[in-house]
Amino acid sequence: MKKLVVASNNKGKLKEIREILKDKYEVVSMGEMGYYDDIVEDGETFYENALIKAKTISEFFGCDALADDSGLCVDALNGAPGVYSARYAGGHGDDKANRDLLLKNLEGEENRKAKFVSSIVLVKADGSVAQGVGETYGKIGFKEEGTNGFGYDCIFISDDLGVSFGLATDEQKNGVSHRYRGLIDLLKNL
Repeated sequence: MKKLVVASNNKGKLKEIREILKDKYEVVSMGEMGYYDDIVEDGETFYENALIKAKTISEFFGCDALADDSGLCVDALNGAPGVYSARYAGGHGDDKANRDLLLKNLEGEENRKAKFVSSIVLVKADGSVAQGVGETYGKIGFKEEGTNGFGYDCIFISDDLGVSFGLATDEQKNGVSHRYRGLIDLLKNL
C-alpha cells in the first residue's frame, strides 16, 4: 500500500483521514516521519493554508503530501470563526475555550446555521497540486452534547444525522463529514 504523509500532528484529524483512506493509503503524520516544526498558516483561505502545509512537507521529504485545512463557519457571525477556528479564543488548539467563546458569541441568536468546510490539498513530489473541497451543514447547539470527535463536534448538530457530531459514531460522522467529502472530491480529481 502506498504511503501518504499528512501535514498534521492533530490526532483527531489524523484518525479521521486514516479511517477514510484506509483502503487506499498507509497514512502517516509529519511527526511520524520526523518533522516536528510548526508550519505557519498565514493564508487567508482554507485552500491557502492547506497548500502551505502540503507544499512544506512535500518539499521537505521529497514525497507526496496531503494537508487539510478546515473550520467552522457560522452564518450569524459572518462566517467566523472560519480559518481561525483552531485559534478562535486566542490559543491554538484550545477546543474547550473555542467552543465556550462561540456559544457566548451566539447567546440570544436565533439563526444558528453553520457549516464545516474542508479544503484538502495534495502536493505531489513533482510539484503538481490536486485539490478537493467538502462541506457539511448543520447548526450550533445550545450546549455540548457527546464526547466523540474533537474541536467543535459536540456543539455542531449535523443536518445529515440529526445529532451532534459529538454523539455520532466515528463511522456515522466519517460518512457525512466535510473532511470525508473533501477527500472524496480530491480522489475524483486525481
